[in-house]
Amino acid sequence: MELDAVQLATFAAVVEEGSFDAAARRLHVTPSAVSQRVKALEQQLGQVLVRRSKPVRPTEAGQALVRLAGQVALLESEALVAVRGNAGEQVTRIPVAVNADSLVSWFLPALAGLDAEQLVCFDLHSEDQDHSAELLRDGSVMAAVTADPNPVQGCRVLKLGSMRYLAMASPAYHRQWLPDGVTAEALGRAPMLVFNRKDMLQHRFLRTVTRRRLDPPVHYVPSPWAFVEAIRLGLGWGMVPEEIGRNDRRLVELGGGRPVDVPLYWQHWNLDSPALTALTASVRAAAADSLR
Repeated sequence: MELDAVQLATFAAVVEEGSFDAAARRLHVTPSAVSQRVKALEQQLGQVLVRRSKPVRPTEAGQALVRLAGQVALLESEALVAVRGNAGEQVTRIPVAVNADSLVSWFLPALAGLDAEQLVCFDLHSEDQDHSAELLRDGSVMAAVTADPNPVQGCRVLKLGSMRYLAMASPAYHRQWLPDGVTAEALGRAPMLVFNRKDMLQHRFLRTVTRRRLDPPVHYVPSPWAFVEAIRLGLGWGMVPEEIGRNDRRLVELGGGRPVDVPLYWQHWNLDSPALTALTASVRAAAADSLR
């Protein structure tokens, strides 16, 4: 069985854009043409490939095709670069998942460290390190910074190092809510900052310090910059990357020096791709300079 390249690319566009209409705009065809191509591909394979939700999501069968479409597009792009050189202005697009704290600290220098002559565009997905491997599994990204050491099928894994987090608060907050230190009673009622509902770092610290499951009041602040600023302003305590917390005189550390270390790994598709190879080398170098 041979897959139609146009149908495969159209299916991938629907998943990447999140809707048939958006895929049609990207491909400069009608939504009806997009629907017909995807339907023809589903009929050929005898499988439903996309859930007609908002946004559109691939089914389990569709995830394999998303990965295939991405691999074909990457290898085709690099082959054209090899044939035409930069004169062809062929751009290689690499979608990558990375946790927000890495994104605002050590990861961007890895991208900037790539050879400027390589026309590579990045599609960065901000995702918690405990969940970023899922984006590899469903084909949304080609590479990811993840806390999962177990290789996703079809991927390689490299250990990068550990990102250390410190429990921090403003001095005024510490005096108001934790006058006797980080006791279980105080931490159970003191307001806490959490990045989003996937973020379990603060809860991990609570269990380490108290050996109990506590349910304090929570502020959700889904921005790395705003998260630290909210701690400075005394909204609550939270886990801050060490390189930020150690150098901020407006913050004090809780817990008597009990950090939380998060091991990070680099997973990427197992492809013989010059662009992925170069990106991997740059990521490893940047991680070696910044992570423990």
